[in-house]
Amino acid sequence: MLQNIRDKAQGWIAYGIVILISVPFALWGIQEYLGIGSEPVVAKVNGTEITERALDSQFQRFRQQLREQLGSAYRPELFDDNRMRKEVLERMIRDQLIEQVSYDMGLRVSDIEVKSVMRGMEAFQKQGHFDQQTFERAVRLQGLTPAGFMERVRKLLLSQQLSQAVSASSFVTQREQKQAEQLMNQKREFSYFVIPAADYLVNAPVDDGEIERYYQDHQDEFAVPERVKLNYIHLDAATAGSTLDVSEDQLRQYYDNNQDKFGLPEQRRASHILIQVAQDADEATVAEAKAKIDALSERLAQGEDFAELAKANSQDPGSAANGGDLGYFGKGVMDPAFEAATFALEAGQVSEPVRSAFGFHLIKLVDIKSGDVKPFAEARPEVEKAYRKAEGERLYFEMAERLADLSYEDPSSLEPAANTLGLTIQHSDWVTRDKGEGVLSSPKALAAAFSEDVLVGHNNSELIELDTESALVLRVVEHEEATTEPLAEVRDRIVERLLQQKAEDQAQAEADRRKQEIESGTSLQQVAGELAVTGPLTLARTDRSQPQGLINAVFTSDKPAAGAVTVDSVRMANGDVAVFSLQAVKEGDAAEEGLGAMLAQGLGRELERSLYDQLVADLKVHADIEILLNKSSE
Repeated sequence: MLQNIRDKAQGWIAYGIVILISVPFALWGIQEYLGIGSEPVVAKVNGTEITERALDSQFQRFRQQLREQLGSAYRPELFDDNRMRKEVLERMIRDQLIEQVSYDMGLRVSDIEVKSVMRGMEAFQKQGHFDQQTFERAVRLQGLTPAGFMERVRKLLLSQQLSQAVSASSFVTQREQKQAEQLMNQKREFSYFVIPAADYLVNAPVDDGEIERYYQDHQDEFAVPERVKLNYIHLDAATAGSTLDVSEDQLRQYYDNNQDKFGLPEQRRASHILIQVAQDADEATVAEAKAKIDALSERLAQGEDFAELAKANSQDPGSAANGGDLGYFGKGVMDPAFEAATFALEAGQVSEPVRSAFGFHLIKLVDIKSGDVKPFAEARPEVEKAYRKAEGERLYFEMAERLADLSYEDPSSLEPAANTLGLTIQHSDWVTRDKGEGVLSSPKALAAAFSEDVLVGHNNSELIELDTESALVLRVVEHEEATTEPLAEVRDRIVERLLQQKAEDQAQAEADRRKQEIESGTSLQQVAGELAVTGPLTLARTDRSQPQGLINAVFTSDKPAAGAVTVDSVRMANGDVAVFSLQAVKEGDAAEEGLGAMLAQGLGRELERSLYDQLVADLKVHADIEILLNKSSE
């Protein structure tokens, strides 16, 4: 049968089949070449298209940022994806309008400016300098290419140029500033009493239906945050050092070269004579001080007593009375120039004049106390620890690079990297978006653990550099979505809250009743009855001596008419209700010069934001915007 097919495939029938197959392939190819049938467009802004792929990318990035910002409070079911997609599209349209008007105005951002900003970003730096590999990894973690990230930075800088152009054209008048200063410095006179909610709190039964309704209406109160368990490899200098095979010869050599680390170092006792002179003193002052110290050096050479000369001439108040005696000290304590001169002397010798940060010295070495070094056998544990630390610091960067490469080459497991480098895989307890233990408490580690690539893609993370000598790689081994505590577990808490709520409502009802009495002509003191009255007080809006909720309510109340008072109530943060009467409003004076300048700056920023928003709104009104978001996207 196969032979028959082969024979028939040689004739005109075969050629006809080939032609029929070729036509759709050719048309499909032409469509791709001409752009026919390209990816869907969701909007057009003055003819510029916004594709569905671009919208999806921005939407995913926005959702990820939302998760990172809200941390454990993030609940995906509380957010409408369709509505958020439309909001993201509105932002993209706005950005496109800003970009277009910026180009029309001749604004541009050069590659040099973009690269300069990128190099200054701390996230891309290693040991205080921009690192290309760190940059590429961080950008890849965001789902971008280096070129794509550079374009995002360019657009951001371009929009900032437009914002700066708007701000340069805005200003606050003296009259506006004066009005704002008077309002800011305004004072109000008022009196108040508080109705405690606790007076109405009773231990009464609560209806099951009421409990159920509260539970359903306040799901966010009973949320259990999304959480993960992690495997991770933590690398630092100590860890790197622990992987070394150490020989006795290496330890002995390290001990011989660093004996000052394993016992008391050599100490020297010295006396000095100081003639003070500042480091930045002029030449005449320095010359005068030098002449004095040279004269004292000459007197010592002629046989005068060092201690007596120090008592009479040294300008060091701490040692002059003791003949210049400084006691015993080791290296690393004194000024570098003073120390170098002291440790170059033999016992009993006097130095030539020495210039330090404090002035000119003559130094006499009184005694040398040799260091007491532990024998190698006794110091061996300290020697090995110090050796591993020193070698670990040297080895850390090499191992960090290898850890990054190995965990990337096999993203499905940490075992190959751990086995190759001789490191230990550690295991975490539950970790949430905003809380971890130890090295996992780092914001960088938490962000990586909940990133799309690690959480959803089930890959190892990139190398996370916690500081200059500490890094880790992690992967998710267990994941639980955010949930809600069962009603049975939170029932008692709900009952407590409902009873508190009812008490607060009754306190508010009582406040409303007493407020009406005051408005009918009864004085606040009479209406308060046994409740304590505070006031009258005259306070500024920035005063913090009274509850903040009360201050806010007083300063948002209507100004009382002549001979009258304004009466109102406010529920405070603890549930108590304050009833107050506002008796008078005193307009403020102009602010002090410094405060006035700060206020003017604040007003200026508000004006700049307002003008910028108006500009964008005007651009949107006059733009040709076509929304093509398809039904499936909605």
